[in-house]
Formats: sequence, C-alpha cells, structure tokens
Amino acid sequence: MKQVAIVGIQGVPARYGGFETLVENIIGDNCCSEVRYTVFCSGKDYATHMKTYKEAQLKYVPLFHANGAQSTPYDILSMLKCLRGYDAVVILGVSGCIFLPIFRLLYRKRLIVNIDGLEHRRAKWGRFAKWFLRTSEAMAVRYADVVITDNKGIQDYVTSTYHKHSELIAYGGNHVLRDVPMMRQNEILEKYGLIKKEYAVSICRIEPENNCHITLEAFAEVGQKLVFIGNWKYSTYGKELQRKYSNYPNICMLSAVYALDVLYTLRNNARVYIHGHSAGGTNPSLVEAMFFGKPILAYDVVYNRETTENEACYFQNCEQLVKLLHGTEESGELLKEIAERRYTWKYIAKQYEALYE
Repeated sequence: MKQVAIVGIQGVPARYGGFETLVENIIGDNCCSEVRYTVFCSGKDYATHMKTYKEAQLKYVPLFHANGAQSTPYDILSMLKCLRGYDAVVILGVSGCIFLPIFRLLYRKRLIVNIDGLEHRRAKWGRFAKWFLRTSEAMAVRYADVVITDNKGIQDYVTSTYHKHSELIAYGGNHVLRDVPMMRQNEILEKYGLIKKEYAVSICRIEPENNCHITLEAFAEVGQKLVFIGNWKYSTYGKELQRKYSNYPNICMLSAVYALDVLYTLRNNARVYIHGHSAGGTNPSLVEAMFFGKPILAYDVVYNRETTENEACYFQNCEQLVKLLHGTEESGELLKEIAERRYTWKYIAKQYEALYE
C-alpha cells in the first residue's frame, strides 16, 4: 500500500478550481486499491471537517486560507505536516515551492510537483509576485523527483528553460457528463430565455488573459446570443466589462454557476463554445467543453492548439472572432473523440499512480 500525501489545494469536496477537481477525481472510484491518499485541506475554508472523503484521509491545516496571499504559508505548513508516514508527496502548484530546499533536507522520499501553467506570466501579478512565482517554479523543477506538466507547450518550456524532463499529464473532463432529462433541460433553457443551438457559451474567471473583452466586443458586434459565466464582481476589469455590456439584449452575463444540471444544460445545448484563455497549460474548462462535441472557438496559443490537436477554430482578436462567428459550421465530434481518448479521469488517475513507484 502506497501512502501518498497531496498538498497545495483548498481541499475536497472540490468547490474551487482545476487542481481541486483533479484531486476529487483521482481519489475514490478511479483510485486503485494499492494507493491510499491523504489530502491536506484548509481548516479556514471548510466549516465542516470530515475525517475521510471518497476513501481518502483528510487533514486540516489551521490559520491560513488556501488561496491568495496566504497560499504560500498554507502550502509550507502543509508540507511540514507530511514529513513522516508518506511514500510520496504530491505538490500541486508552485506557491510554496520556495520552501523546497529546506523541505528536501527533511523529506527524503518521492517528491512530485505539478507546476501548473506558468503562473508568473499572468498579467494580474506585479513585479515582486512574478519574481516570487518564477523563483518558486525554479525551486520546484530543481528539487522535485518528478515534474508534471499538463500540456506539451509547458513541457517544451521546462525542457528549454531548465533542461529537465517532465511527465506530461493533462486534466480529465468527463465528470461534467450527467443524465439530465430533456424535460428538465427545457425548463432550464426556458428560465434563461434560450433556444437550443441558437446561443454560444463561455465559462471562465474574468481576467484580462482570458480575453473576455474580445469575446464581449465580438458578440456585441454580431448580435448573436451569448451566455457568459464568470466572477464579474471580483475585479475592476470584470466590473467594467459588466457595466459596458450588461445592457446588450443578446449578452447574458451570469455570475458563477455551481448547479451541475444547469451547467450541463447550458453546455449541452449551445451551438458553439468560446474559449479565450491565453495563459496556462491544459485548461480544465476547455477539456470539459470538448466532451460535449460542440465546435470550439479558442484563442490562438500553443496550449489551446495542443489540447485540441488543432481541431478547434482559433482567433487572436475581435475581427477574427467575428469572422468565425459568421461562418462556423464545423462539427465538434472530432474534439469529443480527442477528449474520450486523452482526458478521462480513469486514465489520468493511472498516470499519477505510475509515478509513485
């Protein structure tokens, strides 16, 4: 029995982001009987502290939230709590990896780090934060026994920058598929004033590198129906976009939607999916969208092309997106086939488990 500790997420049950969804799906039914996971969770982010979840042990770290400025001390404290009793430690993200030179003096067994999507390149960070994240990334690559990258573009970056091999393991997305009766789907569409296959959908955090402004500008111009789901009130950028575009009758700007039947219905009945992410590696929302077999219009960067094997349609500005919206008749079936081949959680879980040997 391999005892494996997971560090660097808010916790499970998942309710935050991509890494939380990853852990949610590699534990439980997708986990083999020879691996026992312990997941370190934020005691401040969970009101209820469960001892186990999906057969994984849960341990709660007090004092700190898992995200924002507190993510670094949270990750470091989590590492200190898994010095004994684990055959492998998996660190998700680089926030606390500045501590790895010390951690490696204390922990001599297998250390695996998923460096995520080049966080230091994101526009939202200031100069010090970018330096800190870049330094933490360098520590992660140097001190880890295994570095995980989630996209060929990120893998190439690690090879060229650090001259080190990394294991390419993406995210799964088949957890979004549900059995929602058509009557229920019709009720949800009616609630939002939508007609099947007569609208586009986009789901993301409202940040400049996700090019939300390009998507909104294009739909304001073409007049086609758009359902855009995101955290509009979280930043000045989001608030300004909401102020500018919320009065367009064809644009429906929704706050974050957590009801799984609603999310399934909005994706399943859309004509096309818009993916504006320009940073990061394999983005979970793109992988999830591929399982619905819809045409995808994605921002033209290497990460999105690698994820979709060049089978989506791509844009880099408003004019190109407008042109695609006027002419997209492609099927998304090839994208669905890619997703079923590369992005199922059973397959992802086995890839992780192979690293613990």
